[in-house]
Amino acid sequence: MTEQPRGRNPRSTVLAVGHGVNDLYQGAVPALLPFLVTAHGWTYLMAGGLTLAATALSALTQPLFGWLTDRHHLSWLVPVGTTVAAVGIALSGTAPGYLATCVALAVSGLGVAAYHPAAARLARAAAAGGHQAMSWFALAGNLGVASAPLLVGALIATAGLPATLWLLPPALVMAVVTVTVLPATFRPGTPAAATLRPEPPRPDDWASFRRLTVLVVLRSLVTAGLGTFLALLMDERTGTVLAGQVALMLLAATGALGTLAGGVLTDRHPDRVRWIRYANLLAVPSLLIVAVLPGWSGLLGVALAGITLYVPFSLHLTLAQDYLPGRIGTASGVTLGLAISGGGLAAPALGALAEATSLATSVAALVLSPMAALPVLKKMTEPARPGQATAERMARQRGRDGAVPQPQGPTG
Repeated sequence: MTEQPRGRNPRSTVLAVGHGVNDLYQGAVPALLPFLVTAHGWTYLMAGGLTLAATALSALTQPLFGWLTDRHHLSWLVPVGTTVAAVGIALSGTAPGYLATCVALAVSGLGVAAYHPAAARLARAAAAGGHQAMSWFALAGNLGVASAPLLVGALIATAGLPATLWLLPPALVMAVVTVTVLPATFRPGTPAAATLRPEPPRPDDWASFRRLTVLVVLRSLVTAGLGTFLALLMDERTGTVLAGQVALMLLAATGALGTLAGGVLTDRHPDRVRWIRYANLLAVPSLLIVAVLPGWSGLLGVALAGITLYVPFSLHLTLAQDYLPGRIGTASGVTLGLAISGGGLAAPALGALAEATSLATSVAALVLSPMAALPVLKKMTEPARPGQATAERMARQRGRDGAVPQPQGPTG
């Protein structure tokens, strides 16, 4: 089916803008870390603990939210999830100590977990399965992350950590818009609601989905590591907090370009596994440039890393949904949950490495993840389209026999 333009679709527009607002709070976590560490005198290990707090509960619960969205109409999780994510971030700057800050960030992660499976399922319906349309949805999220360092940095630098309370209104406004628009377009019984019904039966490929899950975790290790330590590394090298915020904003901005590029490339040459393989190969030198180049010159590696790390982002999501066509919510929940949160589980270990050696060494260690992804990618293939397996089997038989085989019918 030819993909229809989605720019005039109010459902797609609201979902994309909402994704950007929601992921603003995801991007706020790494943007806040340098300010929290400086204000409270916390260590690199404690910084890794903050990332763990923001991601652990999210990683554990997002698959559960995905499972629930496959069985119930849970579009209300879209506005509620964003609001909870905003509340956690708003409270993190006013928390009285380390433990309270961890709890606030965990609450924010829970909101992120609640939002993504339901929103991705609605976006899949609005996009009619198009790769490029889903990349626009993912792109909006990346833009939200990209805006966080600029917004959070300016806000905290001007008014101090308690100003995180001013990050709550965007979520409240978006919640009102979402509640107003989505029920009108996804109300049961309407044509739009029909697009949420399961796609034509096709077997779920759990083996391929498990391999994809490994890839998602490996990528998440890198993005979480950079989110935790990139700003601290740039601040250390340049002597100014500005450098860290610029680096985070550049990473997210070039990541947005990479996300969009992944969708465009796949619509033109539909071999997602190949593009993911190329991106992992190029991520290795990009990360090494970040770790090695001094001062502001490390931003070159940051820009390259943003593109190479985010080309696979929307491709992972659509692959997951195609591997599990009967469990779109579960596929979205696991994939987005691990993409956003899975790598945070290793943040304390990276923090300990940075304490024992240096921030540059900790960042350089991240190259092990894209290298480990390459052997996994060798075992992965594109999901078969309906009828594709039968056509390929007939073609192979034609090559062996020199005759055109006829489809088998029932014998009497």
